Amino acid sequence: MKQIIATPCVLVLAIAALAAQAPRPAVPTIPFESAIDFLKLSPDMNLGEVLGVAVNSKGHVVVLNHQGNAAAGPLYGNASTQILEFDQTGKFVREIGKGVYGIGYSHSVRFDKYDNLWVVDKGTNAVVKFSAAGMVTLNLGRRPEGPDDPAESYYRPGRREPPVHVDGYFRQPTDVAWDSDDNIYVSDGYTNSRVAKFDKQGNWVKSWGSRGSGGAHADENPGQFNTPHNIGIDRQNNVYVADRGNRRIQVFDVDGKFLRMIHLNVPYDKKRHPVLGNLPANPPDETAPWTICITNTPTQYLFATDQEPGRIYKLSLDGTILGMLGEAGRGVKQFNWIHGLACPSEDVVFVADMNNWRIQKITLRPDRSKPATRH
Repeated sequence: MKQIIATPCVLVLAIAALAAQAPRPAVPTIPFESAIDFLKLSPDMNLGEVLGVAVNSKGHVVVLNHQGNAAAGPLYGNASTQILEFDQTGKFVREIGKGVYGIGYSHSVRFDKYDNLWVVDKGTNAVVKFSAAGMVTLNLGRRPEGPDDPAESYYRPGRREPPVHVDGYFRQPTDVAWDSDDNIYVSDGYTNSRVAKFDKQGNWVKSWGSRGSGGAHADENPGQFNTPHNIGIDRQNNVYVADRGNRRIQVFDVDGKFLRMIHLNVPYDKKRHPVLGNLPANPPDETAPWTICITNTPTQYLFATDQEPGRIYKLSLDGTILGMLGEAGRGVKQFNWIHGLACPSEDVVFVADMNNWRIQKITLRPDRSKPATRH
């Protein structure tokens, strides 16, 4: 009998083939409760599109609401942002930042560990820091001057070259986060497609990233972004960027060194019609992460969401998906474009349910979970 000797290369290929054939571990669906009436709104306080939500150390909830003076025009260019604060019971407290020059069409709100509120404004290309008292204490970036052409030149017909990055300036920024030394990181954003880093005084440090594709399987070209839409940093100073257009979360160190990819790749019903938009012909396996939030619990967890099938995912920091909940829709326990997350604990998540014009307070009930079914 002829003896077959397995070379190291053959062994590697065999192991890889077996791994590819192995069934994917089942991801459990986490039971949860939803409170869509947590905020005590009066009849004259109907919300519009809610793009962000943040919770401070006292349990106060800040909502980034787009309403403004809906009767004023023109609609294009009309400043619409409201920043509304509610206490831990959902009672309205105050409006923050009314009339502030850098607040026009804001994209996200976050609290830092000192309970300063930061507002990232896509429309004015600014990141504004408010003290707990509601006073502006820092402004990053610069709002275009009134006489300037308001059109974003990068998107004009015929423009093909990538945008030129300018230190200290933003072009449609999306989110903000901080490392353990209070350095500031901004996902910048729809046009610049990079991460900008400042020290705690607001001095420019560096940036990394450029506009580019994630490839057919969303795992190529690390460091390239297509709409870095959210950003978060864990206690080990790993920087997580929700690279929405490339359907992946990229993880870096604080100097911009690429570490790993995370994908939202749980199987889903690809024939289910989206809440908004056409049914895609060939939907990808990975879904696009819109938002991320990292808990400050003893063991930290990463929460992320997608537009379709409209789920919230709970992950360990290595990217393992531990469970999921919810779906796209307009009913209770459904979401219509989650645009912001706040996760004050591993079992409580506040959701900016953008196109449903509401905030949902989600309480996870993992103790009620049933055995997972395999897909």
